[in-house]
Amino acid sequence: MTAGSCAPVERRRVGRLDVNVYATRTAAGAAAGELVEAAMSELLDRQELVRVVFASAPSQLELLQALRASTQVDWSRVVAFHMDEYLGLPPDAPQRFSAFLRRELFDLVAPGAVNLIEPSDPDTELARYEALLRDAPIDLVCCGIGENGHLAFNEPGSCSFSDEAWLALVPLSEASRRQQVNDGCFAQLADVPVTAVTMTVPALVSARRIVGVVPGPTKAAALARTMDGPIDESCPATILRTHRAATLFVDRDAFPVPAARGR
Repeated sequence: MTAGSCAPVERRRVGRLDVNVYATRTAAGAAAGELVEAAMSELLDRQELVRVVFASAPSQLELLQALRASTQVDWSRVVAFHMDEYLGLPPDAPQRFSAFLRRELFDLVAPGAVNLIEPSDPDTELARYEALLRDAPIDLVCCGIGENGHLAFNEPGSCSFSDEAWLALVPLSEASRRQQVNDGCFAQLADVPVTAVTMTVPALVSARRIVGVVPGPTKAAALARTMDGPIDESCPATILRTHRAATLFVDRDAFPVPAARGR
């Protein structure tokens, strides 16, 4: 990738959050990839390892494609994590988030260490994975935003911005489960698990940098709330407006245009 090759058609800053708008989701994902690649390379110039948390969703495909093509990152020095995982799926289920990231990134770039959530014994796994996350600072989180404003699987109204834990067992809202059907990950709502393990909001915002990719018209309402609504647990993604180094890459379909301007 060539730094600066993807220019936004519009920029907006809300609180501390930078929002870069692109004509297409392909351009938004490629631009996010440029920033992630540059951030990882710069960190590796200063430290031995870089610790990165990745989201698992179709909205992240363009970002992951860009990272697969990277020629600047020494992946052998990357310690990779993922931010959430379903409970109740068979170990070989293709819908598992660990399977998604293996297919789309990990198996193709071979990070030096890949830490996967293995939820067969949730109580033990929460402690094990939280210890791994807390072992050293998290350098970078690559995230999306759910259609209902969730961040990872921190659901509106049930998450806590002051949670002391870094990993939690959570019930999934019907809105989040329906999104998985809408994304084509499951054939019907009944197939979608009702519980998941997720990194909490404090764990996610502990990262030195956050890069989010939010494409498509189904994300427009959540993005509008993220940018302009009150910062509270009713829309977990609003916390991004308080982070010291957070950037969202969105396409025109997701970007909330004021009614007076039209679309």
